[in-house]
Amino acid sequence: MTTVAGNRALDRLRRARRGAELLEQVGRDPLRPPGLQEAPMDERAQDAEEIEDDRLRLMFTCCHPALPLESRVALTLRTLAGLTTAEIARAFLVSEATMSKRLTRAKAKIAGAGIPYRVPPRHLLPERTGGVLAVLYLLFNEGYAASSGDDMIRSSLCDEAIRLARALCELTGFEPEAAGLLALMLLQHSRRATRLDAEGDLITLEEQNRERWDRALINEATDILEAAMARWSIGPYQVQAAIAALHAAAPNPALTDWTEIAELYALLEQLMPSPVVRLNRAVAVAMAGDPDGGLEIVDELTIVGELDGYHLLEATRADLLRRRGDLRAAANAYRRALALAPTEPERRFLTRRLAEARSG
Repeated sequence: MTTVAGNRALDRLRRARRGAELLEQVGRDPLRPPGLQEAPMDERAQDAEEIEDDRLRLMFTCCHPALPLESRVALTLRTLAGLTTAEIARAFLVSEATMSKRLTRAKAKIAGAGIPYRVPPRHLLPERTGGVLAVLYLLFNEGYAASSGDDMIRSSLCDEAIRLARALCELTGFEPEAAGLLALMLLQHSRRATRLDAEGDLITLEEQNRERWDRALINEATDILEAAMARWSIGPYQVQAAIAALHAAAPNPALTDWTEIAELYALLEQLMPSPVVRLNRAVAVAMAGDPDGGLEIVDELTIVGELDGYHLLEATRADLLRRRGDLRAAANAYRRALALAPTEPERRFLTRRLAEARSG
């Protein structure tokens, strides 16, 4: 027992020292704004002991509440997660130039306000948790559906986001939204082996071999989600996980409860208003038996213009038109989506769909 206790004490000291070293490295990073204040080393080591994971510790350090949520999330993704400005811009559905300006303004505010660069003490962690959750969510999304390049899936990013989400759940005592995000990631990742074929081409959810979905991950996610929702503090990550769980529970596409999914998307739109959420609701409404209603939502989004340049808007329109039997209009929409698609697997998929629509 004495030996074990001694080893644990040594591990604790090593973690504190390693945390301090990483904070020093990020502090020397050229992306760090000039004039950024640092806490004394003993304070940082003491605060760092509250969070055992090195990268998670740094994320809490960067997600300072003095910055707007989008700015702190974008800055953390750029500085710590290694995403490019272009990738972050696509995640926020803005131009690269706009995102570059946001990052510059965030750095300037940090420098001008003298925001201290240090790990917050435990009692201040909750005010930064929302930012960390958003960082992990977007980090996983970039791995789940890459925003550019030849590869549709970047599994290493998914694995790292899940690892950090597990660490965050342990840190927060499985706070409902942290647990909801972890459940969402596990449910989405459970389909990783079926989303691409042997040639790397995209396989839609409808066409995936559900027997190859990872049932261990699905069962774990379902247990985590049920425990989180039993605490009656429902948030957007839990609602998204509930939607993913309904897909996972359907033994075949025909038995998917699209009516319930459409209702959950309506709730999600209230909790987290977003044109992308509304686009997903359009799909659910159409699949629940109201294709015209789904297309009306797509048309409204087009008029508003918030999703201009977003290939999935036209891809969704094309798919709903195809299902309705309007192949000529579907082909035109597939052509527009193809011109905007950011990854090679998506371009190949849309090319196939366009050929099918043309051939009838």
